[in-house]
Amino acid sequence: MRLFLGIDGGQSSTTAVIGDETGRVLGSGRGGPCNHVGADEGRAKFTRAIDECLKPACTQVGVDATTVQFEHVCAGFSGGPGDKADYLRQLIRARRYDVTTDAVIALAGATSGDPGMICIAGTGSIAYGRNASRKFARVGGWGYIFGDEGGSFDITRQAVRAILRHEEGWGPDTSLHTALIRATGSVDANDLLHRFYTTEFPRPAIAALSKVVDEAANDGDAVARNIIVNAAQQLATALSAVRIQIFAHGEPAMAAYIGGAFKSEMLRERFRLLVELEDGNQVIAPRQGPGVGALIEAYIAAGLKVSISGAAEAEK
Repeated sequence: MRLFLGIDGGQSSTTAVIGDETGRVLGSGRGGPCNHVGADEGRAKFTRAIDECLKPACTQVGVDATTVQFEHVCAGFSGGPGDKADYLRQLIRARRYDVTTDAVIALAGATSGDPGMICIAGTGSIAYGRNASRKFARVGGWGYIFGDEGGSFDITRQAVRAILRHEEGWGPDTSLHTALIRATGSVDANDLLHRFYTTEFPRPAIAALSKVVDEAANDGDAVARNIIVNAAQQLATALSAVRIQIFAHGEPAMAAYIGGAFKSEMLRERFRLLVELEDGNQVIAPRQGPGVGALIEAYIAAGLKVSISGAAEAEK
């Protein structure tokens, strides 16, 4: 039996999904984050994350993670493949390797390998698409300093800027002032801002506070609502820029979304409305997650046309 492996390595967790040559998912596992491997600590975290997700997946299949040889491995990583490909080859035995980005495998999972586009808005943001000729385009994904518009970190950043403007007397009143100070245990906006520059609040923790902004928007706060609506506009604009590069005007194209920012119903529905204003676009929820998407990419790279089965529990 030939085995194929898909890996989704992200900022919050790492998922491994194993399938046979018919497309049947046989096992899956989850480990910690593995998005950076530049320093010794990062390489140790990467090794640990791969080990944590691969071992339980192999146990479900009934093979030994240290000796099994996969036919094809596809791994998609947040932050790109450049600093991870060599380490992956040292940790996993396979005939062929395909190491790529998280956007590629997210799209493959969302559309089951079919042409389309995806907007990812978690801590950061990126839009990616691929057409029937496998021509691809990406927009965004440049990190929290120079990009990531519409992502959860950026939503919180815009909220902090709003409460600082209010506290300084040149911005409108907003319930975000009280809500964010209470949520962080801060004394005032200045204290909150300085806490955000410390290790007490790493980027994922700051991004998680976007939920406070969404709650304020749903409660009718005009400033919070404007932040959420603007985030949806930025994400839809990024996806439109992808579409222009790879799809003809009016050509049908699936447009999927994934990531924590889309847990906001207000953002999600505004995004859907804006994207579907463009002829040919159909917004869909992802059919499968990125881990299964990586497995699908492994099959495609191996020249196999299979229908995925048994994936319902793979990424829960």
